[in-house]
Amino acid sequence: MIIDILTLFPEMFAGPFSSSILKRAQERDLIKINLVNIRDFSTNKHHTVDDTPYGGGAGMVIGPEPVFGAIEHVTALRGCKPRRVVLMCPQGRPLNHDLAVELAGEKHLVLICGHYEGVDERVREYLVTDEMSIGDYVLTGGELPAMVMVDVIARLIPGVLGESASTEEESFSDGLLEYPHYTRPREYRGMVVPDVLMSGHHEQIRLWRRRQSLLRTMASRPEIMEQAVLNNEDKEIIKKVINDLQKLDLS
Repeated sequence: MIIDILTLFPEMFAGPFSSSILKRAQERDLIKINLVNIRDFSTNKHHTVDDTPYGGGAGMVIGPEPVFGAIEHVTALRGCKPRRVVLMCPQGRPLNHDLAVELAGEKHLVLICGHYEGVDERVREYLVTDEMSIGDYVLTGGELPAMVMVDVIARLIPGVLGESASTEEESFSDGLLEYPHYTRPREYRGMVVPDVLMSGHHEQIRLWRRRQSLLRTMASRPEIMEQAVLNNEDKEIIKKVINDLQKLDLS
């Protein structure tokens, strides 16, 4: 996958993209990340990219010229018009697991990082194919959301993580939060690993993990539990949990 990121601050990406999993994914050519400085396409002698908004108001707006120029540069570089141009903005479609899976299936993405009060509306109308948001809050720019999006997408690309099971069993992959994990030592400061995980009984371990996943989701994120698709085994686990709770003396 190729991801072209249009930004005013390419230096912000140096740390997150030059270490750990994203670094190795680039070294193995599983993902190619190209940073395009919007300022390089400014047409004035001072290389400014923003101006005051028509109609007045606070803040500055990124003008259309440098963004259109940057997209034309990417089009020439890739030999074709980009199929998906994503603007990171508060009014965008919320980023979630399903959307990340959808984007991970693309061969090429262009991410536009807004700044200041935003970008000229003509950019949104004529260049952008998707608007996306990472949450209901406002950041100082689109760079951090772009980093989040690249990280979320990259780990879904086959080969980026060591084992495909890592993404198949993690939180949200089946609409539930993931079960808890433990590693050595077996006991630490009086806190012990559940016996079932030491039993070697694969079916009992699978059932324990499913039960923990259901309990964790019900306790921490009940709103996503309402959307989860539960099978008959899940329903039986929940019935048993309810029966166990009803046996408690809470008076």
